[in-house]
Amino acid sequence: MRRIPWWALASAGAAPVLLIGGFTLAQTRQPSGYDPIRDTISALAALGATDRWVMTSALAGLGACHVITAAGLRPVRIRARVVLGMGGAATVLVAAFSQPAHGNSVVHTVAATVAFIALGGWPALSADRASDAPLLRRWVPVGASGALLGLVVWFAAELHGGQRGLAERAAAGAQSLWPLAVVVTTRRALTRRGST
Repeated sequence: MRRIPWWALASAGAAPVLLIGGFTLAQTRQPSGYDPIRDTISALAALGATDRWVMTSALAGLGACHVITAAGLRPVRIRARVVLGMGGAATVLVAAFSQPAHGNSVVHTVAATVAFIALGGWPALSADRASDAPLLRRWVPVGASGALLGLVVWFAAELHGGQRGLAERAAAGAQSLWPLAVVVTTRRALTRRGST
């Protein structure tokens, strides 16, 4: 039986804490003009942002957590794990290639796009009719990908709108929580199966 190790549970649990804790702390350090509904998470790590190291570190940690979680999700289909790991690696690149103080970084934008698509798409690749885990069965992971990618579409639609910060936080937050939900429910299912 392929078990999920404790360190995968720890990394999956740390991911949303790093993301949400990171942007919550970082936005408190910004001047009064920063608006979390309007302004992006990347602006918190951009060159010229106050204490940009907070959000940069949180994004790098978030990406590393996704890579570690992907390595530990042994009962999940390999293709889904690879895409989750790819999303984590792209998130590390988002942290490494910060936005400039003014304008846009093409490398940052490409890395963020890859991260959002991979982290939204990996659940659909994890669908397994034979799985005992409820979040891996049949249409559940496909529906999860639909919802996660729907939030990414909302963010893309808001790129020049007044709610891009809110849309990005919703998409990134949901994407950081799904691996934790999969790890917890899959570990429970494996424990139940092992005890019968």
